[in-house]
Amino acid sequence: MRTPSPDTAWHDFARTAVLTAIGLLYGYLALAIAIDPYDSGRSTLFSVGGVRPQGPRTALAVRGRDPVFTGAVIGNSHIQLVEPASLSAATGIPFVQLSVPATGPGEQLLVLDWYLRHHPKPAALVMAADDFWCTDDPALPPGKPFPFWLLERDPVAYAFGLLRFNVAQEVVGRIGWLLRRKRPMARADGWWDYEPDYLKLGFGGGDRRAPSAGPPVPDIPDPHKAGRFPAAARLTAMLARVPPATPVVLVFPPIHASALPRPGTARAAAEQACKAAIAAAVATHPLGSVLDERRDTPETHEDAQFFDQSHYRHPIARALTDAVAAAIVRLRGPSAIHD
Repeated sequence: MRTPSPDTAWHDFARTAVLTAIGLLYGYLALAIAIDPYDSGRSTLFSVGGVRPQGPRTALAVRGRDPVFTGAVIGNSHIQLVEPASLSAATGIPFVQLSVPATGPGEQLLVLDWYLRHHPKPAALVMAADDFWCTDDPALPPGKPFPFWLLERDPVAYAFGLLRFNVAQEVVGRIGWLLRRKRPMARADGWWDYEPDYLKLGFGGGDRRAPSAGPPVPDIPDPHKAGRFPAAARLTAMLARVPPATPVVLVFPPIHASALPRPGTARAAAEQACKAAIAAAVATHPLGSVLDERRDTPETHEDAQFFDQSHYRHPIARALTDAVAAAIVRLRGPSAIHD
Protein backbone atom coordinates (compact mmCIF):
# COMPACT_ATOMS: atom_id res chain seq x y z
CA MET A 1 0.00 0.00 0.00
CA ARG A 2 1.47 3.30 -1.08
CA THR A 3 1.83 6.10 1.45
CA PRO A 4 0.17 9.27 0.09
CA SER A 5 2.50 12.16 -0.59
CA PRO A 6 2.35 15.18 1.73
CA ASP A 7 0.64 17.20 -1.03
CA THR A 8 -2.03 14.52 -1.53
CA ALA A 9 -2.62 14.15 2.21
CA TRP A 10 -3.00 17.90 2.62
CA HIS A 11 -5.38 18.05 -0.33
CA ASP A 12 -7.54 15.28 1.15
CA PHE A 13 -7.56 16.96 4.54
CA ALA A 14 -8.52 20.34 3.06
CA ARG A 15 -11.31 18.79 1.00
CA THR A 16 -12.66 16.91 4.01
CA ALA A 17 -12.54 20.07 6.13
CA VAL A 18 -14.36 22.12 3.50
CA LEU A 19 -17.03 19.46 2.97
CA THR A 20 -17.49 19.12 6.72
CA ALA A 21 -17.86 22.89 7.11
CA ILE A 22 -20.38 23.01 4.28
CA GLY A 23 -22.30 20.12 5.81
CA LEU A 24 -22.36 21.79 9.21
CA LEU A 25 -23.47 25.07 7.64
CA TYR A 26 -26.33 23.47 5.75
CA GLY A 27 -27.23 21.39 8.77
CA TYR A 28 -27.40 24.48 10.97
CA LEU A 29 -29.45 26.37 8.37
CA ALA A 30 -31.91 23.48 8.07
CA LEU A 31 -32.26 23.38 11.87
CA ALA A 32 -32.58 27.18 12.17
CA ILE A 33 -35.21 27.38 9.43
CA ALA A 34 -37.20 24.56 11.01
CA ILE A 35 -36.95 26.00 14.52
CA ASP A 36 -37.74 29.53 13.25
CA PRO A 37 -36.10 31.20 16.28
CA TYR A 38 -38.36 34.27 16.28
CA ASP A 39 -41.51 32.46 15.13
CA SER A 40 -41.78 34.42 11.89
CA GLY A 41 -44.14 31.84 10.41
CA ARG A 42 -41.74 30.75 7.69
CA SER A 43 -41.83 27.37 9.42
CA THR A 44 -44.79 26.30 11.53
CA LEU A 45 -43.29 23.03 12.74
CA PHE A 46 -42.64 24.42 16.22
CA SER A 47 -45.02 27.35 16.37
CA VAL A 48 -46.99 27.09 19.62
CA GLY A 49 -49.17 30.18 19.38
CA GLY A 50 -47.35 32.12 22.08
CA VAL A 51 -44.69 34.81 22.33
CA ARG A 52 -41.41 33.79 23.93
CA PRO A 53 -39.99 36.57 26.15
CA GLN A 54 -37.68 38.71 24.00
CA GLY A 55 -37.15 42.28 22.88
CA PRO A 56 -39.78 44.05 20.74
CA ARG A 57 -37.43 44.16 17.73
CA THR A 58 -37.74 40.42 17.24
CA ALA A 59 -41.04 39.74 18.99
CA LEU A 60 -42.82 41.85 16.38
CA ALA A 61 -42.33 39.01 13.87
CA VAL A 62 -44.82 36.77 15.68
CA ARG A 63 -47.01 39.57 17.02
CA GLY A 64 -47.30 41.22 13.62
CA ARG A 65 -48.65 38.07 12.01
CA ASP A 66 -51.10 37.08 14.75
CA PRO A 67 -54.53 36.96 13.06
CA VAL A 68 -56.27 37.87 16.32
CA PHE A 69 -55.01 41.45 16.16
CA THR A 70 -56.78 43.31 13.37
CA GLY A 71 -55.51 46.69 14.55
CA ALA A 72 -51.90 47.79 15.07
CA VAL A 73 -49.97 50.64 16.66
CA ILE A 74 -46.63 51.25 14.94
CA GLY A 75 -43.92 53.67 16.00
CA ASN A 76 -41.23 53.95 18.65
CA SER A 77 -41.11 54.78 22.37
CA HIS A 78 -42.90 58.07 21.66
CA ILE A 79 -46.14 56.12 21.07
CA GLN A 80 -45.30 53.07 23.20
CA LEU A 81 -47.46 54.10 26.18
CA VAL A 82 -50.64 53.92 24.11
CA GLU A 83 -52.11 50.76 25.61
CA PRO A 84 -53.57 48.37 23.04
CA ALA A 85 -56.13 46.96 25.49
CA SER A 86 -57.57 50.44 26.04
CA LEU A 87 -57.82 51.04 22.31
CA SER A 88 -59.50 47.66 21.92
CA ALA A 89 -62.05 48.41 24.63
CA ALA A 90 -62.92 51.78 23.12
CA THR A 91 -63.15 50.68 19.48
CA GLY A 92 -64.01 46.98 19.53
CA ILE A 93 -60.87 46.28 17.47
CA PRO A 94 -58.22 43.92 18.91
CA PHE A 95 -55.03 46.00 18.83
CA VAL A 96 -51.39 44.95 19.04
CA GLN A 97 -48.49 47.23 19.97
CA LEU A 98 -45.72 46.90 17.38
CA SER A 99 -43.75 49.95 18.48
CA VAL A 100 -40.00 49.47 18.77
CA PRO A 101 -37.90 51.94 20.77
CA ALA A 102 -35.21 53.93 18.96
CA THR A 103 -36.57 53.29 15.47
CA GLY A 104 -37.31 55.72 12.66
CA PRO A 105 -39.49 55.74 9.55
CA GLY A 106 -37.44 53.16 7.64
CA GLU A 107 -37.90 50.49 10.27
CA GLN A 108 -41.49 51.46 11.07
CA LEU A 109 -42.61 51.35 7.45
CA LEU A 110 -41.04 47.91 7.17
CA VAL A 111 -43.03 46.84 10.24
CA LEU A 112 -46.15 48.18 8.53
CA ASP A 113 -45.24 46.19 5.42
CA TRP A 114 -44.87 43.03 7.55
CA TYR A 115 -48.21 43.63 9.25
CA LEU A 116 -50.01 44.24 5.94
CA ARG A 117 -48.56 41.07 4.47
CA HIS A 118 -50.32 39.14 7.22
CA HIS A 119 -53.37 41.43 7.57
CA PRO A 120 -54.27 42.63 4.06
CA LYS A 121 -57.58 44.03 5.38
CA PRO A 122 -56.82 45.50 8.81
CA ALA A 123 -59.62 47.04 10.84
CA ALA A 124 -57.53 50.08 11.81
CA LEU A 125 -53.95 51.35 11.80
CA VAL A 126 -52.23 53.83 14.11
CA MET A 127 -48.88 55.29 13.10
CA ALA A 128 -46.66 57.76 14.94
CA ALA A 129 -44.39 60.28 13.22
CA ASP A 130 -41.79 62.20 15.17
CA ASP A 131 -38.66 64.23 14.48
CA PHE A 132 -36.94 61.20 12.89
CA TRP A 133 -39.48 61.32 10.07
CA CYS A 134 -38.19 64.71 8.94
CA THR A 135 -34.85 63.43 7.60
CA ASP A 136 -33.95 64.28 4.01
CA ASP A 137 -32.00 61.04 3.54
CA PRO A 138 -33.96 58.86 1.06
CA ALA A 139 -32.33 55.73 2.54
CA LEU A 140 -34.13 56.41 5.86
CA PRO A 141 -31.15 54.85 7.68
CA PRO A 142 -31.65 53.33 11.13
CA GLY A 143 -30.19 55.04 14.16
CA LYS A 144 -29.80 51.75 16.03
CA PRO A 145 -29.33 48.13 14.87
CA PHE A 146 -32.52 46.58 13.54
CA PRO A 147 -33.20 43.04 12.23
CA PHE A 148 -34.26 44.01 8.70
CA TRP A 149 -33.47 40.46 7.56
CA LEU A 150 -36.17 39.05 9.86
CA LEU A 151 -38.92 40.86 7.93
CA GLU A 152 -37.40 40.32 4.48
CA ARG A 153 -39.53 39.08 1.62
CA ASP A 154 -36.50 37.42 0.01
CA PRO A 155 -35.98 33.95 1.56
CA VAL A 156 -32.26 34.07 0.68
CA ALA A 157 -31.83 37.31 2.63
CA TYR A 158 -33.68 35.72 5.53
CA ALA A 159 -31.41 32.66 5.38
CA PHE A 160 -28.32 34.86 5.46
CA GLY A 161 -29.78 36.62 8.49
CA LEU A 162 -29.84 33.30 10.32
CA LEU A 163 -26.06 33.09 9.94
CA ARG A 164 -25.43 35.31 12.93
CA PHE A 165 -23.94 34.23 16.24
CA ASN A 166 -26.67 35.90 18.29
CA VAL A 167 -29.32 34.22 16.12
CA ALA A 168 -27.64 30.84 16.65
CA GLN A 169 -27.92 31.50 20.37
CA GLU A 170 -31.62 32.21 19.89
CA VAL A 171 -32.04 28.90 18.03
CA VAL A 172 -30.63 27.10 21.07
CA GLY A 173 -32.70 29.28 23.41
CA ARG A 174 -35.92 28.54 21.53
CA ILE A 175 -35.22 24.81 21.59
CA GLY A 176 -34.79 24.98 25.35
CA TRP A 177 -37.96 27.04 25.67
CA LEU A 178 -39.95 24.57 23.56
CA LEU A 179 -38.77 21.69 25.71
CA ARG A 180 -39.96 23.28 28.95
CA ARG A 181 -43.21 21.98 30.43
CA LYS A 182 -44.16 25.46 31.68
CA ARG A 183 -42.98 28.00 29.15
CA PRO A 184 -42.65 31.65 30.24
CA MET A 185 -44.72 33.84 27.94
CA ALA A 186 -44.61 37.49 26.94
CA ARG A 187 -47.78 39.52 26.41
CA ALA A 188 -49.32 38.70 23.08
CA ASP A 189 -50.49 42.29 22.49
CA GLY A 190 -47.01 43.78 22.88
CA TRP A 191 -47.88 46.10 25.78
CA TRP A 192 -44.70 47.28 27.48
CA ASP A 193 -45.20 49.95 30.12
CA TYR A 194 -41.85 51.71 30.38
CA GLU A 195 -42.91 54.02 33.25
CA PRO A 196 -41.76 51.65 36.05
CA ASP A 197 -38.39 51.28 34.31
CA TYR A 198 -37.94 55.04 34.10
CA LEU A 199 -38.89 55.45 37.74
CA LYS A 200 -36.32 52.83 38.79
CA LEU A 201 -33.69 54.82 36.92
CA GLY A 202 -34.59 57.94 38.90
CA PHE A 203 -36.40 59.84 36.18
CA GLY A 204 -39.34 60.58 38.47
CA GLY A 205 -37.55 63.40 40.26
CA GLY A 206 -34.71 63.62 42.74
CA ASP A 207 -31.43 64.70 41.22
CA ARG A 208 -32.62 64.27 37.63
CA ARG A 209 -32.78 67.43 35.58
CA ALA A 210 -36.33 68.58 34.88
CA PRO A 211 -37.43 68.41 31.22
CA SER A 212 -37.87 72.20 31.17
CA ALA A 213 -34.17 72.56 32.02
CA GLY A 214 -33.13 70.82 28.82
CA PRO A 215 -30.95 72.51 26.21
CA PRO A 216 -32.64 75.33 24.28
CA VAL A 217 -33.92 74.55 20.80
CA PRO A 218 -31.87 76.33 18.10
CA ASP A 219 -33.73 78.74 15.86
CA ILE A 220 -31.81 77.46 12.84
CA PRO A 221 -33.24 74.24 11.37
CA ASP A 222 -31.27 71.04 11.19
CA PRO A 223 -29.77 71.07 7.66
CA HIS A 224 -30.81 67.44 7.22
CA LYS A 225 -34.42 68.12 8.20
CA ALA A 226 -35.30 71.18 6.20
CA GLY A 227 -35.69 69.98 2.63
CA ARG A 228 -37.53 67.11 1.04
CA PHE A 229 -39.14 64.51 3.23
CA PRO A 230 -38.76 61.05 1.63
CA ALA A 231 -40.51 59.35 4.55
CA ALA A 232 -43.72 61.07 3.51
CA ALA A 233 -43.37 59.72 -0.03
CA ARG A 234 -42.75 56.22 1.29
CA LEU A 235 -45.79 56.52 3.54
CA THR A 236 -47.93 57.49 0.54
CA ALA A 237 -46.80 54.37 -1.30
CA MET A 238 -47.53 52.17 1.72
CA LEU A 239 -50.99 53.62 2.27
CA ALA A 240 -51.88 52.74 -1.32
CA ARG A 241 -51.88 49.11 -0.12
CA VAL A 242 -54.29 49.79 2.73
CA PRO A 243 -57.98 49.14 1.92
CA PRO A 244 -60.03 52.34 1.57
CA ALA A 245 -62.35 51.24 4.40
CA THR A 246 -59.50 50.94 6.93
CA PRO A 247 -59.16 53.94 9.27
CA VAL A 248 -55.58 55.21 9.45
CA VAL A 249 -54.69 57.58 12.27
CA LEU A 250 -51.28 59.22 12.20
CA VAL A 251 -50.14 60.80 15.45
CA PHE A 252 -47.53 63.45 16.04
CA PRO A 253 -46.82 62.49 19.67
CA PRO A 254 -46.58 65.19 22.34
CA ILE A 255 -43.23 66.48 23.55
CA HIS A 256 -42.37 68.87 26.36
CA ALA A 257 -43.00 72.50 25.46
CA SER A 258 -39.34 73.31 26.03
CA ALA A 259 -38.42 71.04 23.10
CA LEU A 260 -40.66 72.88 20.63
CA PRO A 261 -39.08 75.46 18.30
CA ARG A 262 -39.88 79.11 18.95
CA PRO A 263 -42.81 80.32 16.84
CA GLY A 264 -41.76 82.37 13.85
CA THR A 265 -38.28 80.85 13.58
CA ALA A 266 -36.84 79.03 10.59
CA ARG A 267 -36.79 75.86 12.66
CA ALA A 268 -40.51 76.15 13.36
CA ALA A 269 -41.17 76.66 9.65
CA ALA A 270 -39.11 73.57 8.78
CA GLU A 271 -41.02 71.48 11.33
CA GLN A 272 -44.34 72.67 9.94
CA ALA A 273 -43.20 71.82 6.41
CA CYS A 274 -42.35 68.29 7.55
CA LYS A 275 -45.70 67.91 9.29
CA ALA A 276 -47.50 69.19 6.20
CA ALA A 277 -45.72 66.68 3.94
CA ILE A 278 -46.65 63.78 6.24
CA ALA A 279 -50.23 65.03 6.62
CA ALA A 280 -50.51 65.25 2.83
CA ALA A 281 -49.44 61.62 2.60
CA VAL A 282 -52.12 60.60 5.09
CA ALA A 283 -54.69 62.63 3.13
CA THR A 284 -54.19 60.30 0.15
CA HIS A 285 -56.02 57.61 2.11
CA PRO A 286 -59.84 57.89 2.11
CA LEU A 287 -60.09 57.31 5.86
CA GLY A 288 -56.88 59.01 6.94
CA SER A 289 -56.71 61.35 9.93
CA VAL A 290 -53.89 63.26 11.65
CA LEU A 291 -53.67 63.97 15.38
CA ASP A 292 -51.14 66.72 15.94
CA GLU A 293 -50.23 66.56 19.63
CA ARG A 294 -46.73 67.92 19.03
CA ARG A 295 -47.77 71.41 20.03
CA ASP A 296 -47.86 73.85 22.90
CA THR A 297 -50.56 72.97 25.43
CA PRO A 298 -50.87 73.54 29.19
CA GLU A 299 -50.03 69.87 29.80
CA THR A 300 -46.78 70.03 27.82
CA HIS A 301 -45.46 72.68 30.23
CA GLU A 302 -45.78 70.36 33.24
CA ASP A 303 -42.47 68.74 34.13
CA ALA A 304 -44.29 66.15 36.25
CA GLN A 305 -45.99 64.79 33.12
CA PHE A 306 -42.68 63.98 31.39
CA PHE A 307 -39.62 61.87 32.09
CA ASP A 308 -37.58 63.88 29.60
CA GLN A 309 -38.34 66.21 26.73
CA SER A 310 -39.91 63.54 24.53
CA HIS A 311 -41.21 60.79 26.85
CA TYR A 312 -44.47 61.54 28.58
CA ARG A 313 -46.16 59.78 31.46
CA HIS A 314 -49.44 57.91 31.92
CA PRO A 315 -51.86 60.85 32.23
CA ILE A 316 -50.82 62.22 28.84
CA ALA A 317 -50.70 58.70 27.39
CA ARG A 318 -54.27 58.01 28.51
CA ALA A 319 -55.52 61.26 27.00
CA LEU A 320 -53.70 60.45 23.76
CA THR A 321 -55.19 56.94 23.73
CA ASP A 322 -58.67 58.40 24.15
CA ALA A 323 -58.06 60.84 21.28
CA VAL A 324 -56.82 58.06 18.99
CA ALA A 325 -59.80 55.87 19.84
CA ALA A 326 -62.21 58.76 19.21
CA ALA A 327 -60.61 59.37 15.82
CA ILE A 328 -60.99 55.70 14.87
CA VAL A 329 -64.63 55.64 15.98
CA ARG A 330 -65.34 58.82 14.03
CA LEU A 331 -63.72 57.41 10.88
CA ARG A 332 -65.50 54.07 11.12
CA GLY A 333 -68.84 55.46 12.24
CA PRO A 334 -70.35 54.83 15.69
CA SER A 335 -72.38 51.86 14.47
CA ALA A 336 -69.18 49.94 13.73
CA ILE A 337 -68.21 49.61 17.41
CA HIS A 338 -68.32 46.05 18.68
CA ASP A 339 -69.69 44.69 15.40
